[in-house]
Parts: sequence; structure tokens; C-alpha cells
Amino acid sequence: MKMLDAGLASHLAGHVTTLANCWRLTRRDGTVLGFTDHDRPLILAGQTYAAATGLGTSESVASADLSVGGGEILGALSSAAITDADIARGLYDGATIDVFLVNWADVSQILHERSGVIGEVTRRDGAFVAEVRSLSAALDQERGRIYQHRCDADLGDARCGIDLTLATYRGSGTIVAVASRTRFSAGGLGSFAAGWFQRGRLDFASGANAGTSVEVKLHQVDDGLAQFDLWQPAAAIPAVGDAFTVTAGCDKLIDTCDQRFANAVNFRGFPHIPGSDYLLAHPALTALPSDGKALVS
Repeated sequence: MKMLDAGLASHLAGHVTTLANCWRLTRRDGTVLGFTDHDRPLILAGQTYAAATGLGTSESVASADLSVGGGEILGALSSAAITDADIARGLYDGATIDVFLVNWADVSQILHERSGVIGEVTRRDGAFVAEVRSLSAALDQERGRIYQHRCDADLGDARCGIDLTLATYRGSGTIVAVASRTRFSAGGLGSFAAGWFQRGRLDFASGANAGTSVEVKLHQVDDGLAQFDLWQPAAAIPAVGDAFTVTAGCDKLIDTCDQRFANAVNFRGFPHIPGSDYLLAHPALTALPSDGKALVS
């Protein structure tokens, strides 16, 4: 149960109200932004909440149990603080958001309604829709390890042990032809075999995408040029001359770990667990022996 400030409670009981919604957005890099649906900026606890940003909210869903609730924030990319490029770079993924109800005529009368976490953000036609998940969403996330065939370590992390800074696992290239935001050709990687960077990470070092990373879906070689397909579109259309670095990828299978990286000793999966075919198999009858009794194998 939330306790209302006496002044705000009295204001809500009146016949006329002067209320506004405010949103405080805290990105994972520590940047704090404030927005309001009021027609003038508001200052709450030293934080400025910008007006005329085109932000609005959908209906919010909540429940008394621990199921995940939430809503959506809708807005136009009209604020200088929220740009299409920043959303594409994932700067708002996992950001926390606090929602306030405030009397704009007396900002000391304020109610913290709820907190949440930004989930999926979609963009289209100069606007965005951000999913807001309740804090109970953290209880719905995987914790610990899963008993599975594939390795659950990330290539290059402390559990894996592979040093991705070595020249064997890392290359630098320059884009020479662009087909789309997800496909381009690059030079400078002729010493690497096709598929070496598949499932690896590509980090843009220059151009409009500098500082962003994306996972490689497909790595092929054609006439000495590396052909890359990306799992997700780059934040901006890559350009000829853009430089990048790319690291090797891993499909997290024991054979790959052993044969490609000679690292089976650090494999973090369980490759020898029986599969569903083994568990569902039924006894098979062999040929009848001379005594006429069937043998079960």
C-alpha cells in the first residue's frame, strides 16, 4: 500500500486537479533522463523533466502475485536526448524507469507510482515503443546453470579461458562493398577460413557505427574477400572504408571446442548425457533361438 502525501491527498480530493506524469529513466551507463507529459519542464529533486517530448504511456498491468506485469512507453523521436541511433545501439536496453504522479502547481506533492525495467524497444517511422517490465521480471530470468549438451560459457570469458586478443582468433578488416545494413564485404581478412568468424562478434571501429557491436550470422569467403551477414541490422548503414575488428565464433559443441580451440578441458557443457531418443527407446526383440524363447536386447 502506498501512503499519499497529505497535500497530494487533499489535492486529489478536490474538484479540480493539476496533475502530470513524470518518468525518470536511468540507463546502465549511469545517464539519468527525465520526461513529463506536462506542457512545461518540471524540476523534481534537482532533476529536470523535459516537456514536449512526445512521450506517453499505455495501460499498465499489475497483479498481486509475482507474475510479470508492466506496460509500454510510446513516443516520437523528437527529443534530443532520445535518438534513433542511441536506441539502435542498445543504450536503453535494461534501463530502469521510475514513474511519478506530481501536482505541477506544487511539485512537492509527488507520488512514486512504480518502477520497472525497459525491455524490448521497437522503432518505426520516426517513433518508438518501449516495453516496460515490472521488477518481478528479474525472477523470471535464468539463474545458475542448465544441464545441457552445449557449453554455457561465452567464448573468451574466464570460464572458457580462450584469449580472443590473440591474432589466431581476432582480425581487423575494412568494408569494401555494402549490400544492406546486415550484409557487406570486407578486405584484410584473407588469412581466415570461411566460417571462422561465424557466431563471433564484430566491433565497428570507425564510421557511423563506431563503438557498436553485432553478432555475425554467416562468414563466407569469395575471391579473397570476407562476406559477412549479421544477425541484427547495424545501427546505421555501413559505408565503404569503415574499419572493424571481428573475433572468432563458437557453436558451443564439444567437437568444436576440442578440434578448433583445443580447449575441451574447459568445456562447460554435458556432452555425454543421454538424449530423448535413448530415453524413449523400447526393448527390441532379437531372432528366436532354438529353444523358441525370445531374447530382449
